Amino acid sequence: MEQTEHKEKTPYHHGDLRAALVEATRQLIEEKGIDHFSVSDACRRAGVSTAAPYKHFKNKGEMINAVMLESMERHKQEMLAALAPHREGSLDRIRALGQNYIGFALREPGIFLLRFGQNMEAQLPEVEEMGQDTYDIVQHEVAKIMGEPGITDKVRQRSFMLWSFVHGLSMLLMNPELAEKGGDLDADELLEQIGWRVLQD
Repeated sequence: MEQTEHKEKTPYHHGDLRAALVEATRQLIEEKGIDHFSVSDACRRAGVSTAAPYKHFKNKGEMINAVMLESMERHKQEMLAALAPHREGSLDRIRALGQNYIGFALREPGIFLLRFGQNMEAQLPEVEEMGQDTYDIVQHEVAKIMGEPGITDKVRQRSFMLWSFVHGLSMLLMNPELAEKGGDLDADELLEQIGWRVLQD
């Protein structure tokens, strides 16, 4: 009589299942885009049953929001790390933030576009709050350089000018055909010039 060999799946520890699904969803967004993957795709990628996500998420939208929160927290920590080597109140810190922003957009274009796309109306309050926390890092750096006591109207305006430029540059660099129009572009030099021009009184 033949014996049937049973293979047991290694059980997830607390939190591992959620993390696996979030990472699988992130990968699929990068590969297929926000509109072309399903919850079952994420389950297959994570190696779990199609019922597994509902232990942590109500629907696909919650999974997407979880991916955004994870990416934004990771990006925030990268921004803080980029600031660390540079002197307080220096333009080098602004340039470092710009370099990090562009780097994130080019490394994870799917997530970058998701954060600023049509899905914004479906985002959780936590996502909006995390976005503001990240932006506040920029505003506080601008305030230090300008010698302002905090996030004043002047700081808000100059911060928005910097963000508008870096965000637009990131979008252009994500498209090779558009990036070519910049010729032999030195993004670091451009960031330094823009920072100086925007933040001088």
